[in-house]
Amino acid sequence: MTGADVLLFALGAVAVGAGVLVVATRHLVRAGLYLVVCLGALAGDYLVLTAELVAWVQVLIYVGAVVVLLLFAVMLTRAPIGASDDLDRPGWPAALIGAGSGLGLAVLLVDAFRWSRVELPAAGTAERLGEQVFRSWVLPFEVLSVLLLAALVGAIVLSRPDIGRRPDAAAAAADEGGRR
Repeated sequence: MTGADVLLFALGAVAVGAGVLVVATRHLVRAGLYLVVCLGALAGDYLVLTAELVAWVQVLIYVGAVVVLLLFAVMLTRAPIGASDDLDRPGWPAALIGAGSGLGLAVLLVDAFRWSRVELPAAGTAERLGEQVFRSWVLPFEVLSVLLLAALVGAIVLSRPDIGRRPDAAAAAADEGGRR
């Protein structure tokens, strides 16, 4: 086992541990910060695998944009930032489903490869990666950007109770506020 293997397993353990903390914590903002740690560890894994471009894209796109958008949307909607009692549900069904899925995937992986060595393709370049992204993966990226935009607009609408209210209801609310 080489040093790169040890580093890969250590970063993988950090990513899995932070991922468990994301779903186990009752604090929404802490879950977002644990997600930053998890995605950062994955970027470290990409660096160990000599995929520098993918690692920096991971940091810029996921850590820098998606997590900031998530935290921004949480703060815009005035969601409870502290511990929430409504998030306190029994975790054993989810743990059972997750463990079963993980075990099933592990069995499938071992059965598919049977511990054989797989020949890796030649190291990729930014040009080859760009070709793949802009030829084969343009539509999923565009759909994701529209989805994130819709989530942000929805967060703004939910955080502003005056948006979408009928004019007569707004006038009644103003009159009621003025009478007090």
